[in-house]
Amino acid sequence: MIPQHVIALVEKFYHFLLAFAAAVWFLFPSRRIIVIGVTGTKGKTTVVELLRNMLEAEGHRVASASSLHFHVGDKKIPNTLGMTMPGRFFLQRFLAHAVKEKCAYAVVEVTSQGIMQYRHRFIDFDVGVLTNIAPEHIEAHGGFEPYVRAKLDFFWRLPRRAVAVINRSDPQASRVAAATACEKAWYDRDSIAYKKISYPIRNVNRGSYGIVFDVKGHQVKSRLQGDVNMENILAAIAAALVLRISFDAISKGISKVEEIAGRMQIIQDKPFRVVVDYAHTPDSLERVYESLKKKSAIQSNLLCVLGAAGGGRDAWKRPELGKIAAAHCKEIFITNEDPFDESPEQIMEDIASGITQFVYKGAWRIISDRREAIRECIAHAKEGDTMIITGKGSETYIRVANGERIAWSDANVAREELANKEK
Repeated sequence: MIPQHVIALVEKFYHFLLAFAAAVWFLFPSRRIIVIGVTGTKGKTTVVELLRNMLEAEGHRVASASSLHFHVGDKKIPNTLGMTMPGRFFLQRFLAHAVKEKCAYAVVEVTSQGIMQYRHRFIDFDVGVLTNIAPEHIEAHGGFEPYVRAKLDFFWRLPRRAVAVINRSDPQASRVAAATACEKAWYDRDSIAYKKISYPIRNVNRGSYGIVFDVKGHQVKSRLQGDVNMENILAAIAAALVLRISFDAISKGISKVEEIAGRMQIIQDKPFRVVVDYAHTPDSLERVYESLKKKSAIQSNLLCVLGAAGGGRDAWKRPELGKIAAAHCKEIFITNEDPFDESPEQIMEDIASGITQFVYKGAWRIISDRREAIRECIAHAKEGDTMIITGKGSETYIRVANGERIAWSDANVAREELANKEK
């Protein structure tokens, strides 16, 4: 039997060679375009979309690669690959196409699993952005610390001429800063700092209309919702300032993004609110629930539909998701998500075990059929309530055994069931 450390070494060598071969084949296209990499546990897609719109508002041709879409100039195709950060040949081809189409900038999501497989190698990043770091993909990385080190590797490999944009409020911020010798820009909810200039954040207001605040005398208005998106907007602004984008273009770019599919996406506002969000980790679920409860004091109840991925993916978090739902929601509908080759019933029972660990005064039930769970949640929602569907976000399929996929959309199903209720 081949020792595990030998297999790991061969795998690393294989991924390295593949990354190098892809860069050589496409003649190192990242050297001919300004590349911004956005990494973090949550918020990557939103930051990519915001930053692309800011750059376009400044008059630049831009390419972007996110979990939602691949943009090159005026053309857009959906990301149906089942991965946020595509493989090495795909990424290098994407960058080469962006150069051919005369794009000046490329904004790319960078994931921990992509880093682990060297998909970021031989891409010449000019700016690296950190949104946040929270436990995710623990089994895949072998623990939270290896997951953090994967993120650090991205910043460690930034060239000295690059700029690292770091969320000052994240617990890992100091480690990220220490990992790179390049210049730093910092942001948090109070200010953005770059080149010894501080841009204070003032007059912050949040409501059903979105988020409004001032940055050094310039007003920013966004239709995006919640505290999480406030941080995402600040990350994008910090990166835009590093890239010398004007405040006019920053404001215009932000105002153009009315929603991000599957990210705090409002499907219905009245008589009760229906929201779809991609939250699938304990940290992100907690923040989404807290944001929705904080949004309006008149909302009487929070009702949730949630599940968890199978295939051995972060099984530790399932009872944690149940605990968090029980702490925030009046009614809980546990349902199927992406079982892969695991028993959906077992996954749902694992989530339920988190609810039953303490006295829960609300109502909860397991409904395996995801459509039926959404339908039942809608039926129980009353005027002023908020219903939140988490886990799938904008994903267009449910992943089941033997690598098969079933076409799916949380947003579309919610709209269909809401329409059926009206009949």
